[in-house]
Amino acid sequence: MLFTKTDIPGATLVELQKFEDERGFFARGWCSREFAEQGLPDHVVQMNISYNRHKHTLRGFHYQLAPHGEDKMLRCIRGSLYDVLIDMRPESPTYKQHLTVELSAANQRMLVIPKGCANAFLTIEDHTEATYLVSEFYAPAAERGVRWNDSAFAVKWPVDEPAVISDKDRTWPDYPE
Repeated sequence: MLFTKTDIPGATLVELQKFEDERGFFARGWCSREFAEQGLPDHVVQMNISYNRHKHTLRGFHYQLAPHGEDKMLRCIRGSLYDVLIDMRPESPTYKQHLTVELSAANQRMLVIPKGCANAFLTIEDHTEATYLVSEFYAPAAERGVRWNDSAFAVKWPVDEPAVISDKDRTWPDYPE
């Protein structure tokens, strides 16, 4: 695997190192030892799958508060999505800053989303599917969210309005300044 750090501490892009032949290719998609060597989360408790029927479906922003904060490792396995990560850690030098990345079945990249960062994505194609490896179990009392268009973060999305979004994600309150 090839690891590329981003400007947000702990957020890392992971690309497959492929071994190709006439059959196709083989690649390691996750390895606890390699992740630990990079200072990345090396413990996974569950894998989640997100299937999205329609183009321009928006999911997020979601995160969990400590001590239930979760590292997420997100990969798009069908279709494509526009992913946005916001650093919600007040002690971080990049607090309230965000990064965007396109993840797709074609580019096969994974984004490591560190604890304390909120994440959301907008599907770019119909029938987009993503998998998440997560380091902690879901804890409803620790769940928090940020509205996709909260002016405190000034995220530029590829569309003015999502076609599909849950009521919960549409109605998160403004983030306190």
